[in-house]
Amino acid sequence: MIFIDLEHRKPTDTDIPGWKPWTQEQWGAWLEKSQQLVSDMAMLEEAGKRNERNALIDANREHWGSLKEWLSALSGGKCWFSEVRELYSHYDVEHFRPKKEAKALDGIKRDGYWWLAFDYMNFRLCGNVGNRKKGGWFPLQQGSLCSSFNNPCEDSESRYLLDPIDDDDVSLIAFDEEGKVIPVPGSSDWEQERVIETVKRLKLNEHVILAEERRKIWQKVDALIEDFYAAKAKCSRGNNPAAKAKLLEVRSQVREMTDRSAELSAVAKCCIQMRNQPQLTRLIA
Repeated sequence: MIFIDLEHRKPTDTDIPGWKPWTQEQWGAWLEKSQQLVSDMAMLEEAGKRNERNALIDANREHWGSLKEWLSALSGGKCWFSEVRELYSHYDVEHFRPKKEAKALDGIKRDGYWWLAFDYMNFRLCGNVGNRKKGGWFPLQQGSLCSSFNNPCEDSESRYLLDPIDDDDVSLIAFDEEGKVIPVPGSSDWEQERVIETVKRLKLNEHVILAEERRKIWQKVDALIEDFYAAKAKCSRGNNPAAKAKLLEVRSQVREMTDRSAELSAVAKCCIQMRNQPQLTRLIA
């Protein structure tokens, strides 16, 4: 999972690599259409025409689809949940809070967050391996507040699903040497439960080729760390140009593998943090 600062980003931004910025007029028109669609849905909801409301959502898929390339550019083309480009299949614009119906842990359904169907802050970029299984899954902790159109309180919901635009949620994710996603050590029971349920629902461990690729990244970083220790030992015994060159090479590869644009950079960072080598840890701080 990769943190995306969606709150402070707009399609009009000029500093997003690989993205041709929209004009203010284009963005204003997109927001205006979103507002109109929500108003239309609210009228249908008030009239008890839920089927028509849902049909209106389906008929306007292209509206959120028009932001797909921008959402992709924000992550350097990586899925926000799996942090890979191709291994998690083709991308969907995923609605974090489901738009038609929301399912609890036991499968019981409640009405969805239809008023957020065209809110770009509810959009995430997700490979369809996980998105197809997620569907309308959006359980809340027992006793949690539950947001509605008339009483919106999304920020107060105690949700299970981890969110890539929430830095605190992203920090709950760690990895082991087998390439499996695990709760970060020291997290609370509730935080661990959230990680476990999110991983299960999005197939973040179940998708074998994804876990295998994480394992390969871990092994590569582990080997780099061993090379670093060996070269450091040689340098400590006196001037050794070859060992010095190896240290520079290792640092360069660590920077490359932990760069935000690199696939599975979070795995590489986790491996380095677990080994607790200060001179390498500083490179990813």
